[in-house]
This record gives sequence, structure tokens and C-alpha cells, in this order.
Amino acid sequence: MIDPFIASETARRRTFAIISHPDAGKTTLTEKLLLYGGAIGLAGSVTASKRQRDTSSDWMELEKKRGISISSTVLQFDYDGFRLNLLDTPGHKDFSEDTYRVLMAVDAVVMVIDAGKGIETQTRKLFEICRKRGIPIFTFMNKLDRPSRPLLGLMDELEKVLNLKAYPINWPLGNGPDFKGVFDRRLKEVHMFERLGKGAFRAPVSVHGLSDPFVKANLHESVYKEVVEELEILDATQGEFDLKQVLTGKQTPVFFGSAANNFGVELLLKGFLEFSTGPAPRNSLNGLVEVANPAFSAFVFKVQTNMNPMHRDKVVFVRICSGKFMRNITVKHSRTGEDIKLSDSHNIFGRDREIVNEAYPGDIVGFVTKNDLRIGDTITEDPRIVYGEMPTFAPESFAFLENAVTSGYKAFRKGMDHLLAENIVQSFKLKSPKNSMPLLGAVGPLQYEVLQYRLKDEYGAESNLNPMNWKILRWVESHTEAQLLPILPNGAGLALDDQDRLVMLFPTEWSIKYFKEINPTVVLVDSPSIKNYQPI
Repeated sequence: MIDPFIASETARRRTFAIISHPDAGKTTLTEKLLLYGGAIGLAGSVTASKRQRDTSSDWMELEKKRGISISSTVLQFDYDGFRLNLLDTPGHKDFSEDTYRVLMAVDAVVMVIDAGKGIETQTRKLFEICRKRGIPIFTFMNKLDRPSRPLLGLMDELEKVLNLKAYPINWPLGNGPDFKGVFDRRLKEVHMFERLGKGAFRAPVSVHGLSDPFVKANLHESVYKEVVEELEILDATQGEFDLKQVLTGKQTPVFFGSAANNFGVELLLKGFLEFSTGPAPRNSLNGLVEVANPAFSAFVFKVQTNMNPMHRDKVVFVRICSGKFMRNITVKHSRTGEDIKLSDSHNIFGRDREIVNEAYPGDIVGFVTKNDLRIGDTITEDPRIVYGEMPTFAPESFAFLENAVTSGYKAFRKGMDHLLAENIVQSFKLKSPKNSMPLLGAVGPLQYEVLQYRLKDEYGAESNLNPMNWKILRWVESHTEAQLLPILPNGAGLALDDQDRLVMLFPTEWSIKYFKEINPTVVLVDSPSIKNYQPI
């Protein structure tokens, strides 16, 4: 049974993430999309809150001090009849697992590339996750207000490094101080920009033909000649724009601009809405779930504690996949079988909240709850709908975290319980050599810095970090602990993850390679198989 009203509401939803290498301008672009979407009146401030020059998405104090995004943030706004759910992700590589989980909850991504640097390491890693899911990718070549690499070379790099067909929707008129606008290749229009207010307001735009005297008068002769030659090369060598290839993640529409100056931001937003589609049916363990299925269903992809430090609350973020959410709805928690009433529901805008009474597939809703909801859990009106678990990735840095002050143990323990529920780091029970303390695993050491900072800032708990020398973790899919203990190599360890799955820890690449050579029957994987729990 299909509900036509749910179908129409879903069709106007767009749920996407912005991904990039650090310093490519991802958070700046996020702000400017909000500016053009009318969600903020001045770039760097939220209309509903004090007009302070803090970015709306980087709300944690540590993020402001470090100048980086270290926590995924959900931002929702309307534009031209569409409801957009924008997820700003961490750019720092140490927080890539948080980004991976966000990519499970979106339908498309905007990939931001610094035109002066090209494709960087973190961009490649995030792109590979998108490729595995077949997520449509929209590329924004940023920072054209600074000297860039050769533009045709950037297109070539996109295609060769990422093995992704690149189709420039528009083309920049110069770069650095000479960057004055972009040429829309489909409409054959030049959009000339005017610098205004250091990017705090929308950039004034005038539209012209490429041969218009106004365009020639505002560009250096050499720049104009180079643009014309590049456009001729693109027309001769580029294939056709193929929307089907875009929607399967095989071709990327490329837009050029400067987020800092608001150049090209609105063209990116309009192009994204034109070429993207609404939420699609989603696979569950029991078959495909249509978005217009009247039964509400959603899965948890993020848990955040202490967004309101005064109340020590926990916010669970879910992606709605089917049906209509209504405040005070009672749903089944598939993992525990419990009935849960969803009453304290919010749209989240950075740190600000707005009560939400209804929502539709594609929407991201935050619930303030004390229920045991974890990342990957399904909540649904139809118990037959159960979505697969979130993928788990192998950490690369390991440590024990100890309480530093005896009198503060209670606060330390409470803080650890809350923060581990967010999956800032993974937790393991060490079997060999045995240790009663949980072993922590992270993608990188900055995650431990955040954990210790938040323990002190939010719970008043001092801690000491004791790094371990393991560098590699693999899940065991073929043997038991008893079978592995006699063949455990020197320096290696055994542990259980939070779902009691057996893992092995190795100090070096050589040690795991040697272990595999002499124990070929032991199957080791860097991401565990998903356990299919039965529908309730």
C-alpha cells in the first residue's frame, strides 16, 4: 500500500552530506548554503541566536579552539520548495568513522575540492565509501579566488584518480584576483559576480552572453582568450551529460566557485536540486521498503550526549526511511523488542532545537531520550522492517584511559559510559594479555584528545592516557579464543568488541603478514560480517 501524500512530501526532500579534505572549505560552504537557503541572515551567525561570528555547524568549544570540524552536524532548511537535510561531516581523518556512518544516512554528497591543491588523501578515502554505496556525487571546485592549478588538469585528475567521469556544468572566468564569474555551459550564460562584504551577504550577480562587451571589458584579454580556448577543448573532448550516470555515482557534475566570497554557491545549490532525486526505497533484512510505505521506520546513525550541558541529555539522530513520523508515536525497537514512545523530537540546527511534530522519509530527526538506542538500531511501526547494522571499521590507535583522581571516579565512569555510547572511540575487552579495563580503539589520536577534553569539560573528570603499541586490528571469522591462544604471535593480543566478536591485535604490518602465512586457515577481516538479528 502506497500513501500518495507521503510520496509527494518525500519527493521534495533532499538529504546530503558535504565531504572534503581538511581546509578545502567544507564548513564555509555549509554556511553559505544556509545563507542562500535563508536559514541564516548573515554568514557566520544563526538568525535565531546571538549574532556572534561563530560558524553555525561547529558548535563544540573544542572545534572553535582548534578551527576544525570534529563532529557531524545536522542542519535543515527550505529552499525553492525543497526541504534540505544537510549533514556537515568532520574533515579530519581521525574522525573518518563518524563520516562513514553519516554517509549511510544520505542520498547524495557534495565533494569539495581545493582548486589550488586538487584531490587529497582524505577525499579519496571518503570517495571510496561513496562509490561502494553508489551515492551520487556533486563536485564543487572551491577557492577560485586564489591561484588554482590548471583547470583542465583538475578535470583530468578527477577522472584518473577517482575513476569518475567529470562533466563541468560551469567553467570559471579566471582564478585568483582575476576570478570574476563562471560560464554556464548548458545555458550559454556568463554569471559575473561582485565582491561584497567579505562574503557575509549574497554576492550580486549579473548575467550576460560570453561575447558581451561587458564581459570582455571586465576580464583581461589573456584570461578571456584562455577561457574561450578551454571551452572549445571541453566541447570537443567531453562526452554528454548523463543524468543516469550521475544518479548511480559514475559521473559527477562539476561546479566552480569561491565559498568565501559566495561566488557560484547558488548555482551549485540550484544545480544540485535540479540533478538530484528524492529519497529512494531502502533495503531491509526482509526486502525492499518503499518510502511511501505507511508504516514509519527509521535507523539510528548518530548519538550525541550533552548537546545541552545543563541537562546532561542524549540526542539520538535517526534517518527516516518510510512512513510519516508524528510526535508521540509509539514504535518498536527492533534490537530489544521494547515499545518506545517518541515524544521529545526536534529539528536540530547546530546547537539550536525546534520541536518537530511531523517528518517524512529523508528527514533527519533528533530525539532526546533515555532509551538504550544505539548506532545502527531500527525503530519502526512494522516489526518486520529491520535495517542492517552500521558497518564497523578497524581502528588504528589503541590506548587505556585511566581515572586520574580517586575522588572523581564516579564522574569519570559516568562520562565514559555516556561518551562511549556516541562511538567517539570503540571499546574492547582484552582477553590476552588479560586486563579488566576496557581497551579503547580509535582511527587516530585526536579522538582521544576530544574524549579527554569532553570528560573534563562536561563531567569535571581528569584522566590519564596510556597508549599501547598495537597498530592493526582484525576481526576473526573462523576460530575461537581457545584455538588461537596457542598460536598467538609475540606482541599480539586477543579481545572482544562491544558485540562479543573476537578480534586480534597486531603491533606491525609484518607481524600480521607473518601470522597469515603460517596460519592460512585463520580468516581475518577489517570489517566484521553483519549479524542478521531476527525480526520480532
